[in-house]
Amino acid sequence: MSALTRRSVAEKSAEIDLTPMLDVVFIMLIFFIVTASFIREASISLERPSLNPLPPSTEPKNIVVNLKADNQIFLDNRRIDHRSLRAYFERHRAANPEATLIINANNAAKTYAVAQISDAARQAGIYQITLANAE
Repeated sequence: MSALTRRSVAEKSAEIDLTPMLDVVFIMLIFFIVTASFIREASISLERPSLNPLPPSTEPKNIVVNLKADNQIFLDNRRIDHRSLRAYFERHRAANPEATLIINANNAAKTYAVAQISDAARQAGIYQITLANAE
């Protein structure tokens, strides 16, 4: 055999046929496309408020009294004396008869200050009193 024929036989046997590999790749691609689940993204529907203003709230507004650590009483971010609490409660109860009283008392506040506030509320006719812890 001549050197030329040996070389051409060796080159033919060294070639790689890519056709079967491409067939497998395309079959796998088709398999993954078919089995893939397409999820529809969830959306939120928004209801925009109308341009008409809402009617005023009919819920009674609560009276919030803040009692600080040094027994100072605050109503509507203003310091108030315990002697004028009853008049304030009576005015507020006249406007909102079903209003409740919330006392935000600091842990260091004295018990007599809480008693003064609740007594003034009871004298004004407010019997629903809630005691909260304000730190």
